[in-house]
Amino acid sequence: MTDDDNSGPRMASEPIASEKVTIDRKVFFLDLKENQRGRFMKITEDVGGRRDTVMLPAAAFRDFLDALARLVEYESKL
Repeated sequence: MTDDDNSGPRMASEPIASEKVTIDRKVFFLDLKENQRGRFMKITEDVGGRRDTVMLPAAAFRDFLDALARLVEYESKL
């Protein structure tokens, strides 16, 4: 993203930043967004056109990341 991309107001539906993860036949979209209540991450899973979405408020990012790291560590020991 260049400095030019940060100039001017964003449309409410436009993400601040995005990532895409493809695993087998699943695609995960992680979009950092912002609305009047603050920043949040919209996590969308797409499986053959069927979509499920979770909204994670920015205040929960660290706790979510810590829990994910613990699960990754636990799984690696199985």
